[in-house]
Amino acid sequence: MGRILIPAILVVLLGGCATPFDLEGHRGTRGLAPENTLPAFARALDIGVDTLELDTNVTSDGVVVISHNSSLNPDITRGPDGRWIAKAGPPIYSMTLAELSRYDIGRIDPATKYAKQFPDQVAVDGTHMPRLSDLFAMVRARDDRDVRFNIETKISPLAPGETPGPEEFTRRVIHEIRAGGMQRRSMLQSFDWRTLAIAQRTAPDIPTVYLTSQQKWGDNVCAGPAAGSPTVDPSQCEDSPWTAGVQLRKEGSVPRMVKAAGGAIWSPFYQDIDEAKVKEAHALGIRVVVWTVNDPKEMKRMMDLGVDGLITDRPDIAVSVLYGRPAS
Repeated sequence: MGRILIPAILVVLLGGCATPFDLEGHRGTRGLAPENTLPAFARALDIGVDTLELDTNVTSDGVVVISHNSSLNPDITRGPDGRWIAKAGPPIYSMTLAELSRYDIGRIDPATKYAKQFPDQVAVDGTHMPRLSDLFAMVRARDDRDVRFNIETKISPLAPGETPGPEEFTRRVIHEIRAGGMQRRSMLQSFDWRTLAIAQRTAPDIPTVYLTSQQKWGDNVCAGPAAGSPTVDPSQCEDSPWTAGVQLRKEGSVPRMVKAAGGAIWSPFYQDIDEAKVKEAHALGIRVVVWTVNDPKEMKRMMDLGVDGLITDRPDIAVSVLYGRPAS
């Protein structure tokens, strides 16, 4: 089935100008198919997303693979014996592609909390972790000339041994993008802004996307006791190791941090923003694409705030909310 294209004339009015809205399928379509797999990306294309959002890691033999976790995730991984692995596996960076291919990631373990989050996900047994090049090949085989790729480098400054360093990681991902001829259709995103700085220096033709979270469960822009709140007083923040030397206490706001880092796209957690932050970002020439929005009411609220796009596990619901099309 071919991808259902959303008419190009559909736009969202932002700041007084017409700007195309970017609907992104999170990890493909995590709500409907196994995350970060070719079936999930194919489902997203069928629905008609503008952009495929995905995560990357690197194997010990230098292959860029699509995986959210830097180690094998026991919630979704079965070993060669068909049994769920008992705990997080070794880092992907310590395994070869051949070793990774022995594991099945086509089904959520039904006994996990993760399974309860996605009751509509349809299992595809026998599915293995794809290479980034496999995704590009699938899109070419479908003759899809429009969909874009939002490619995250899953790297952490707090776990330097689990992945290649930022220089090697960024270089390998950019190489795969260019080898696939997808540099004009790709963006590179990360919570670890070191990779974005490297990308801007070595591949200025590939847009960068600045991921942020200001929640108790994760804050990459404010460190120290004051961390974990989108309304934090910047002066109370300690320096974050995630933001490549650009600090909230100096810049005064996250949009100004993104601007200072040389970014043009900001991707905050959707509960971290309000209308004032969206307007500030737009005034600085920065697009705002929020993550990860699955509730129809929240999708509508984000639209009312004037965001430029959203990332969702349920693009089937999003097309109904955003464009009035029936959910598929």
